[in-house]
Amino acid sequence: MRVLSVVVTVALTAACGRDGVVTPVSPDPPAPPPVSEVGCARTSVGLTPLIEPGSYQGHPLGLYPGGQNQPPGDHLAAGLDLARGVEPLDASGQPSPAGRFALISIGMSNTTQEFSAFVPLAAADSSRHPRLAIVDGAQGGMTAADWQNPGCSCWSVLEVRLQNAGVSRQQVVAAWIKVADRQPSTGWPAHAQTLANETIVVLQRLKARFPNLRLAYLSSRIYAGYATTTLNPEPYAYESGFAMRWAIDEQLAGNPALRYTGDDAPAPWIAWGPYLWADGLRARSDGLTWACSDFQSDGTHPSPSGRQKVAERLLDFVRTDPTASEWYLQR
Repeated sequence: MRVLSVVVTVALTAACGRDGVVTPVSPDPPAPPPVSEVGCARTSVGLTPLIEPGSYQGHPLGLYPGGQNQPPGDHLAAGLDLARGVEPLDASGQPSPAGRFALISIGMSNTTQEFSAFVPLAAADSSRHPRLAIVDGAQGGMTAADWQNPGCSCWSVLEVRLQNAGVSRQQVVAAWIKVADRQPSTGWPAHAQTLANETIVVLQRLKARFPNLRLAYLSSRIYAGYATTTLNPEPYAYESGFAMRWAIDEQLAGNPALRYTGDDAPAPWIAWGPYLWADGLRARSDGLTWACSDFQSDGTHPSPSGRQKVAERLLDFVRTDPTASEWYLQR
């Protein structure tokens, strides 16, 4: 099994796991911010969003290799082929004009809060494919480490939610994944590498459970500079963007653990969903900012305005992304 490229780049000591991923040895954790900069006063942490030019800790920014924010042409073409093959399925997974196909969410409390705001937006969208079911599988307290465990209760809860929506496992074709870990304490890049590895395993778990899952879209955390707890503060929220990028990089580099072709493919095709991090009130190039009012009192979980902000960006993504729009929109 090949070693993840980021481990080579930073020359960390690592050991290969059973699922073909790598766990690095951690350097010292970062120092906490000054007390005066905690909470709503911390309107910026001085970091640059991945979609902007620049670098972080010696790593170039960009959602994809080479500082690009769009997938390589051959990867996009493969995703389009898969997306164009999405069609309504009966409960056993066979094509049926009267059947359905489903998009699910996977993640923690932030994810379910944001996806719950997306569901009514999509339900009211007249351009949405009428046979598309949208099921929120994300659950409060369920971290990436939990989701990678096949015995996690999160999987049985998801099963119940699918049943309540009248959807079978065989009808799930797409997923939005936004995962994180609880109270990270290791320094750069160990936490991000661990999250990347966990994400790879979660993708494998999803494909094993949902055999017709074709496409998965990854998003990282929103701004956490206002955080007043250690649940998942900065710079961990920002660095989770690198974790998602590294997982995608592994598929682009041909890691067999993430092969998406063939009947026995261990993973779905993956790409970025909406990139949601911005440096507090310092607007990024597309205007996105995060105000303290977009968060609950812990500065970590989104308030109604924060949830709506993510939901609207997710709706725009599924309507305009070349691969997502193929199955989301009524053609």
